[in-house]
Amino acid sequence: MALDFTAIDFETANGNAASACAVGLVKVRDGLVVDRLSTLIRPTAPYDEFWAWNTRIHGIFAHEVLDAPDWVEAQRLILDFGEDDVYVAHNAGFDRGVMRAAAKAARLPVPDMRWTDSLRIARKTFALESYRLPVAALAAGFDDFRHHDAAGDAEACAAIVIGAAKRHELDELDALVARCMSAVHEIGERHEELRELEAARRVAQRERPWWQ
Repeated sequence: MALDFTAIDFETANGNAASACAVGLVKVRDGLVVDRLSTLIRPTAPYDEFWAWNTRIHGIFAHEVLDAPDWVEAQRLILDFGEDDVYVAHNAGFDRGVMRAAAKAARLPVPDMRWTDSLRIARKTFALESYRLPVAALAAGFDDFRHHDAAGDAEACAAIVIGAAKRHELDELDALVARCMSAVHEIGERHEELRELEAARRVAQRERPWWQ
């Protein structure tokens, strides 16, 4: 595996992970940015309300997404762009959660995807007081972007990973992930089934009589 990956960032309309309203993607091959994609997204009802707080952060208003792709189309665009790459996000649990929740809200199977986290990589690479995206990106030599713009944030995420690889003198993503004691996490329908089984097991344990 070379230093190949797709950086991704979501913005949401409200506090629900299913309310994706924008996505930015940046494709990296051999440590170089080779392609970019960004689009607004029309969130799936009933998760399509735009909260004032979220709009204040990312600047996207409800009327701007009326003619945007719905999640069905957005998911297709994401998967076609990223192909079989590992997807990298800053605080990847959030973006991974958006992918899962938005797919379920649109009644789509959760796609098989692999994810890793530029936040974890940054923490094991740069000595900083804060590892927020703008700070970590600056440490990697990248500061020309608008934070909370999905396209800009994806570009910053890519820059962090590329910069970290250079700092560690590595040219493979899996080697960088291992050096930074991070991990590659998977999502997909098989993992959803395992989650459901684990949830059912926990419920059954809580409901068992104390003497059993």
